[in-house]
Amino acid sequence: MRDYRQFYINGQWVDPVKPNDFDVINPATEAVCGQISLGSEADVDAAVKAARAAFDSYSRTSVAERIELLESCAEVYQKYYNDIADAIREEMGAPQSLAAGAQAFCGLGHLQEAAKILKTFAFEEDMGAHRVVKEPVGVCGLITPWNWPVNQISCKVAPALAVGCTMVLKPSEVAPLSAYLYAKVMDEAGVPAGVFNLVNGDGPVVGTALSSHPEVDMMSFTGSTRAGTLVAQNAAPTVKRVAQELGGKSPNIILDDADLEAAVTRGVMHMYQNTGQSCNAPSRMLVPAAKLAEAEAIAARVSASVVVGDPTAEGTTMGPVVSEVQFNKIQGLIEKGIEEGAKVICGGPGRPEGIDKGYFIRPTVFSGANNEMTIAREEIFGPVLTMIPYETEEEAIRIANDTPYGLAGYVQSENIDHAREVAARIRAGNVHLNGASGGFDVPFGGYKQSGNGREWGAHGFTDFLEIKAISGYSAA
Repeated sequence: MRDYRQFYINGQWVDPVKPNDFDVINPATEAVCGQISLGSEADVDAAVKAARAAFDSYSRTSVAERIELLESCAEVYQKYYNDIADAIREEMGAPQSLAAGAQAFCGLGHLQEAAKILKTFAFEEDMGAHRVVKEPVGVCGLITPWNWPVNQISCKVAPALAVGCTMVLKPSEVAPLSAYLYAKVMDEAGVPAGVFNLVNGDGPVVGTALSSHPEVDMMSFTGSTRAGTLVAQNAAPTVKRVAQELGGKSPNIILDDADLEAAVTRGVMHMYQNTGQSCNAPSRMLVPAAKLAEAEAIAARVSASVVVGDPTAEGTTMGPVVSEVQFNKIQGLIEKGIEEGAKVICGGPGRPEGIDKGYFIRPTVFSGANNEMTIAREEIFGPVLTMIPYETEEEAIRIANDTPYGLAGYVQSENIDHAREVAARIRAGNVHLNGASGGFDVPFGGYKQSGNGREWGAHGFTDFLEIKAISGYSAA
């Protein structure tokens, strides 16, 4: 069992001000796999003060020094790579192939991308006699979720380090083990004392203390829309900047001219990636009504090929959901879909056959749904796909945009110009055509209640920067 009860504050591993042990549960076995301590307001205050003290010197480091630091972080990260992947598998149930091949990989990718961008990033621009400069926003509070734990840490920490900010990280208490290892990477890579700090804890105590702290200049939050609104409310009295990456209920429009077999297969498999626990999952599949029966058959066949089980076993393609709380929520929403009249194509309530322990969900496809049903409105955050028929393309676009969210959209068509035309009408921060995905250099974020601001790549630097105009800088 991993004993990760210390915090990382001001370049030192320290005990919490008041011990408050918390068990981390392996969702595949329901056994305790680690232990952390939940922090207090006093722990947050110590971490923020360390970050504030470090800001003056770190904000004035050269670009060359920060490039070297990021490259050092990436180098040390590779030393911890396998342990980070193992921790992700243990804390949130990702199959080993996903934990190592995608989850841990993303943590490294953001560090490498930030170093690359920094080599050419323009922090100054002359406008006649004036100079416009981009400066670090200050002390940043970072609150990250459990579903892509290291990815979401690294896509905040890397740009903050790159531009000269200092920070306090509060990872999810549900999946905090990989964050602890990430802090060890920061320490061994030589990040100056106080620049990066880690305090574990829950949202109501540590999250609130961080987002309301008067010496925190900016909050970057990834999580549910409900929690994001609380962060914004706590931040409002001190008028600090708040960047949010929140929930989603993303549409996947299969146009009439799409390759149905390929499009449905791609959409179903994407939905099941990470056990459906991705905010940008294509959870609403919009299908031409005349092709619905054929699409259902394809979806059922693809679902049957999913191997649900032990994340450590070779060949497992889908693990459990992260916790008992999530398991019960998803089971309730599956029952709600049945109650409201949606047709179960495959899956349904309960655990998969032959599994009696762990928070495993049956890969589930609903069909014949309409966009007013609960399963079409609420973010389920599990391996549950809702198929919605449409009669016309205009109706499909209307349904796609009829959601309070706007994180991602997906369009499938054999005609790329047609796909582009439809993509232009989707109100979402990321639209993917025919299965294409973005790289570490492509901005990620949403419209509407999916949040504000952008992460990843050069656009991810923006939220961590202030703009200063200096007039009369040079002779006109």
